[in-house]
Amino acid sequence: MASSSCSSYGIEQLQKGCYNEWMSLQAKHIVDLKEALTSQRSNRNDRKLEELVGKIVNDFQKYTERRSELSHRSCSSYFAPSWNSALENGLLWMGGCRPSSFIRVIYALCGSQTETQLSQYLFKIDENSGDEHDRGGDSMSDLTSTQLAKINELHIKVTEKEDKISKKTAHLQEDVADMPIAVAAYATDVVEADVSVEDALDKHEESMAILMEEADKLRFETLRKIVEIVTPVQAAEFLLAGKRLHVSLHEWGRAREERRVGCARAEDVAAARGGAGKSNRSATC
Repeated sequence: MASSSCSSYGIEQLQKGCYNEWMSLQAKHIVDLKEALTSQRSNRNDRKLEELVGKIVNDFQKYTERRSELSHRSCSSYFAPSWNSALENGLLWMGGCRPSSFIRVIYALCGSQTETQLSQYLFKIDENSGDEHDRGGDSMSDLTSTQLAKINELHIKVTEKEDKISKKTAHLQEDVADMPIAVAAYATDVVEADVSVEDALDKHEESMAILMEEADKLRFETLRKIVEIVTPVQAAEFLLAGKRLHVSLHEWGRAREERRVGCARAEDVAAARGGAGKSNRSATC
């Protein structure tokens, strides 16, 4: 049992390393996308953008494949990753984000840019400037009716597939209460799993790994289809927004937890001193 625990810990460290590498790559992608979009506004050349977008999509595919490989060795860590903040874990669906959230990012970008352009038009702010939204019909606010129809159709299909995966997950969660796990837990006061329980838990974890792999494939396919529907500039804007959101949530969650730890330590110090300065701490924490 001890060797099994050590093995699981080693796999979790590999999973954490895989995630950290991906986050570093995310940061690089953000820089590359910003530079490519700035360059495209000057020379109106979509070729470099197309190459970059294609590379980023391929990088995501490689990441999901690596995750799949590691999840089949130990899957539980992906459903409440120790490398995530509580905020991020609270937003997880099958070890990652919902594929449908990709499409919601498009809707948010489209609405935000349209509102900005309208405001600039009304107040004549961008009258004589080469504003970043002035891209000759290539920004997210310039999605055509055909593009919007395709995105809406994709949204419906993706949501249906998400629901199917969620139902399969619910069935697996219900199965935990079945034999032999429930009977073994009831029959003894000793918290130690026998062979039959270990086999049942291994089977459950393997089933969850298969579902997570299915969810990752859906995430990748959704990303790939979105990129096929939109223009290179729109794809770059979408990828940039999504990556900024991912990185920002990670940083916001970590900052919130650091503040909570700081507040808890301040309360412990105050308690040790007999509660002095409590009112000041409550104001900051």
